[in-house]
Amino acid sequence: MRTIPIGTKGSFSLIVSHEHLANRFKDATLPAVLATPVMIMMMENAALNAIKPYFEPGESAVGTNVEVEHLAATPVGHRVAAFAEVTGVAGRHIQFRVHAMDGTEQIGRGTHGRVVIDLAKFAERLAAKAARDP
Repeated sequence: MRTIPIGTKGSFSLIVSHEHLANRFKDATLPAVLATPVMIMMMENAALNAIKPYFEPGESAVGTNVEVEHLAATPVGHRVAAFAEVTGVAGRHIQFRVHAMDGTEQIGRGTHGRVVIDLAKFAERLAAKAARDP
């Protein structure tokens, strides 16, 4: 992993469609609005997009923590953009400030952490775990 500067930014966007709705993930009686887990996925993708250029071949990063507030509802058809900014780097551990906008207002904000991994070693650990814990 190359040095990741504080302030490095990334983004991720999508147009809210039926598969992104709270009433598809949880209770069918919920309103047809963007589900919180989808907003979090967008924030995680924005964070990953921020640091991808700093990976060495065979590296990626997995999420380690998320603390967010979902502030406003977003209906089908609206474009939502998530943004991440690196706020801290401690070895392979990266911290981000994240937020999401739906074109009208801020719909979410919080913090997120990721750790850079060696994909081959990660796959080995998963295989070993699967072999002992079927």
